Amino acid sequence: MTRIAAVLVRQRMAQAAPPGVDPREFLAAVAEDTYEMVAGLELVTPVLITSVPELEEIVWPGTQVIAIEDDEPLKTILSRLSADQIAVICADAPDLPPLLVGKLFRELGRAEITVCPAADGGAVAMACALPAPGWADPDLDDLDVVAALRAQAPGSRRVATTPGWHRLRTRQDVERLDPGLEGWDNTRALIATR
Repeated sequence: MTRIAAVLVRQRMAQAAPPGVDPREFLAAVAEDTYEMVAGLELVTPVLITSVPELEEIVWPGTQVIAIEDDEPLKTILSRLSADQIAVICADAPDLPPLLVGKLFRELGRAEITVCPAADGGAVAMACALPAPGWADPDLDDLDVVAALRAQAPGSRRVATTPGWHRLRTRQDVERLDPGLEGWDNTRALIATR
């Protein structure tokens, strides 16, 4: 079975940059930390999906980089990928524990789509088989993405959830980063200098 773990980077993810931190540098740091976590997973192929130019510098050689429009729907993006299963992880979750990505894939044994909900609405990540279910039009920034997907699904049990996490969408969200957690080294170094 082939599995992709794709990090999704959109321009607006730079808006949580703390005062005194360049938004472009902040976005590159959180995206690199999220990518490093994904690239360290076993039995998955990391991919970078980005609307931000020149981000390929953060990935390992040989990593597929897919350029998208900033407002390109996830459904369209998923149709451009080839694997048995995919997990799409928002780049603004640099401290996401790898275990939660594993849980997304595991839940696909009983559901067609699995969602890791985000604190304050939306989703941190989502997984599904490819090709993606035709009924699904996921938007990871939808405030209640799980309810939206369940309303689209032929049956609500086709959408499962895993334990949630947080994304960095506002400057206050940076306070959620736990210094005790491993990883997120680039983000940690950048915000330590402010």
